[in-house]
Amino acid sequence: MSFTTGSLFHRESVELVALYLDLGDWNSVRDKVIAENLLQTRTLNTRKRVCSEIISRLRTLSPVEREFLVAGSHQEQAYLLWLAVCRRYRFIADFAVEVLRERYITLKCDLTHEDYDSFFNRKSEWHMELDEITPATRGKLRQVLFKILREADLISANNMIHAAMLSPRLLALIHQGSRSDILHFPVFESELKGMA
Repeated sequence: MSFTTGSLFHRESVELVALYLDLGDWNSVRDKVIAENLLQTRTLNTRKRVCSEIISRLRTLSPVEREFLVAGSHQEQAYLLWLAVCRRYRFIADFAVEVLRERYITLKCDLTHEDYDSFFNRKSEWHMELDEITPATRGKLRQVLFKILREADLISANNMIHAAMLSPRLLALIHQGSRSDILHFPVFESELKGMA
């Protein structure tokens, strides 16, 4: 539940993965980012925290996915970064499958704060540690998740769900990994056939 740091980090993630492809080592990337303030943060602590967060997400991507992240279109990059967030955080992955995608395929076009709260409450029945999260932190987690969804263009500014328009090459790349990764996107099975 440590995803309260920030957003999708689109631009920063592309920069860091390009640096990784050049340097070949995450520790070298971290050292360079922190030493040269490549994330342009005001404080050293923020720089370290954001850098660590981005690298933890990028590590979930395969070598081929990392290369694709640099070469892909803006939207392909956003979808791949969403996938990295889902792989990094089981809570978000579950939300993507159980709420976002489920609402989409049952033709419910909006995503509300109540949907999130209901999901959180269901999860807390099985994960007692969620009960220890303060209301303020819980609100921050919801705010950050909705921000990430907007930045990935999976929901609109007024929280309407956007169908994921996966390019054939991104779809093929996702299918090279775990086929269940596709479930993190609001898309019908029939649409997938049309995208391929």
